[in-house]
Amino acid sequence: MIGIEDVRIARRRLEGNAYVTPVIRSAVLDDQLGVSALLKAESLQRTGSFKFRGAYNKIAAVPADTRTRGVLAFSSGNHAQAVALAATLLGAPATIVMPADAPAVKLAGTKRYGAEIVTYDRYAEDRERIGLAIARERGLTLVRPFDDALVIAGQGTISLELVEQAGDVDALLAPVSGGGLIAGCALAIKALHPSTRVLGVEPETADDYRRSLAEDRRIAIDVPRTIADALQVTTPGELTFTINRSLLEGIVTVTDIELIEAMRFAFEQLKLVLEPGGAAALAALLSGRVEFEPGARVAVILSGANIDPARFCELLSSEGHG
Repeated sequence: MIGIEDVRIARRRLEGNAYVTPVIRSAVLDDQLGVSALLKAESLQRTGSFKFRGAYNKIAAVPADTRTRGVLAFSSGNHAQAVALAATLLGAPATIVMPADAPAVKLAGTKRYGAEIVTYDRYAEDRERIGLAIARERGLTLVRPFDDALVIAGQGTISLELVEQAGDVDALLAPVSGGGLIAGCALAIKALHPSTRVLGVEPETADDYRRSLAEDRRIAIDVPRTIADALQVTTPGELTFTINRSLLEGIVTVTDIELIEAMRFAFEQLKLVLEPGGAAALAALLSGRVEFEPGARVAVILSGANIDPARFCELLSSEGHG
């Protein structure tokens, strides 16, 4: 298991490499909901998502002689870009296994950061099996998207920054896919302020974590159909589930329509572009999926901004059908 000291070590590795992202306030949001919302804009992180923190922490910890042989990751796009950039900064070649239907902006970003891309069919092939085979054949270090202690510790640095910037919070909302983001953030925030409520947010059709926590065992689902491509993992990670089952108050779900409404709110009121998965926690807050005491200080992680401009315009101009 990992703890707050691992997160502090990650913070030192990331200093000067990852951005310290802002905590944004919205009087409109506070007045509308009767809370003090603290929006941690990881959408403004390097590569456009929180994923850079975990990827950099992991690759930086690999011994230099091993790192130069290269790293491999499998990802729908945000982790892919994060690994590609972190590897470039640390002098390691990167190979990324990505679904063929990944958003064009994520494929282009991964290529731009210098990675070799291997594509697969997300509905018919197993990305982990493909990635592990390539890593063994080439002697590459695997950088998992969430089920890795160093990756989790890197994501947890968000909570350290948040508390430094805004003080203690009564609750923390974060999107959940494999569970690495919320595991790291929960570890850190609970160490600093044990009474903080930590809740995860998933799309309704991608509720493997909600089901798993309810049954206290890891549940696998089919690849979910949702506009939130970043949240299409089919089962919780082993390590992340061990952490989250003990630290999370629970999981709430949101609809694709609510994701679009959160994207629209962020664009119109906050002047931020969010991808659907990156807007999940905000969607839960806006839709009233969680009840809070009046004036509660609620932290919300805006986790990513990687979406094709045309797709962004299409979703925001729709009647809520993605």
